Amino acid sequence: MTASPTLATDVDRMAPLACPPHLTTETRVEFRTEALQALDAAFAAGAASVELDFSAVVDIDASGLGVLVLLQKRARERGMRVRLHAVPSAVERLFDETRMGPLFDIERTG
Repeated sequence: MTASPTLATDVDRMAPLACPPHLTTETRVEFRTEALQALDAAFAAGAASVELDFSAVVDIDASGLGVLVLLQKRARERGMRVRLHAVPSAVERLFDETRMGPLFDIERTG
């Protein structure tokens, strides 16, 4: 996984946290820890959102979705949003099928 995010050029945003290729049961504990740390760092920096880079994600299961829902809930408690960058179309379809898309600010891939 990646190191803690740093401030991006836009003061309201942090550099995105890279998601693992397989956001599944096997990676959920480590990803949960990193995602919550990214949220804490973004909040401490005064960012309006926590940013996640989905460009490498090829697989996501219920455990991965659960981590994202937890992250979204914690962000909302702090008045923040969760922004997903470079979301592959297959992952975006999963968000649509599970009706989770509206929970996040989704930036699609090209």
